[in-house]
Amino acid sequence: MHSNAILHEVQHLYNVSDRLDSLAEQHPLVSEALITIAGSVRNTATLLEVLVATRIMPLSGLDPANA
Repeated sequence: MHSNAILHEVQHLYNVSDRLDSLAEQHPLVSEALITIAGSVRNTATLLEVLVATRIMPLSGLDPANA
């Protein structure tokens, strides 16, 4: 998978995390669980960004600032 495709999926994960946070505000009975899951999804997105920046982009000769 090309690094831009992975970064596109990272953005989707951030969006999912935001939507889960929003749902947590609307559903107090499950808000704690939704916030926990949202944080986990956000952390996964961040880890994927780091992976792309440190492993994939240097190998492909891409400049991370221009991705």
